[in-house]
Amino acid sequence: MSRFRQFVVPALCMLVALAILLGLGFWQIERLQWKEGLIARIGTRIHDVPVAVPPAAEWGAWSAAEDEYRPVRAEGRFLNDKTVYVTANAELRPKAGATLGYMVLTPLALADGGIVIVNRGFVPRELRDSLRLDAAANNDRATVTGLMRAPQEQGWFVPDDQPSRDAPGRGDWYTRDPVRIGASLGLDRVAPFLIDEELVEGGPPWPRGGLTVISFPNKHLEYALTWF
Repeated sequence: MSRFRQFVVPALCMLVALAILLGLGFWQIERLQWKEGLIARIGTRIHDVPVAVPPAAEWGAWSAAEDEYRPVRAEGRFLNDKTVYVTANAELRPKAGATLGYMVLTPLALADGGIVIVNRGFVPRELRDSLRLDAAANNDRATVTGLMRAPQEQGWFVPDDQPSRDAPGRGDWYTRDPVRIGASLGLDRVAPFLIDEELVEGGPPWPRGGLTVISFPNKHLEYALTWF
């Protein structure tokens, strides 16, 4: 009996471990196929002709997998006095390294009463206080063209957002989460996505749009080989 346990029990443990490792490996292969399909779909999607942004009544069905990076066009009124500056960095010139600054997020009030947070682009840190977004222009109509983006998830080492009580938009922001930002500004019916505005030719130099980084880590094959 002791000899049986000496050889059979370790063998059973090895078989269980082997089954687990193979299962994890094949799961990563499935994830690899899913990721490659997603990259292919988005690579095609970003070149589509911009369509009208979904109305507020359809926001409940919005899906990052199906709708993120889709080019859209939105018309409304910028609420410039509710602009939020989210800490970020951007590569303004190829191979020039990252520049520390802010993404300028402004609510856009649509005709149907919904609010879409628009990422109007990047401004370097030292130019933030000199940036002028006319609060009196809240009644002016604006047309925005750009890519729909999912909310940014807060990373492990990213500080918590700290809206200012007196002026929420002037607090310390680190995550581009439209619903959270809208709630801090006292806004209702905020879209579950943002619009990254494209670069406006002939427009002001800052904030600079068109800096959306389209990159998807794809290490599933590496992970699969590790498990195998």
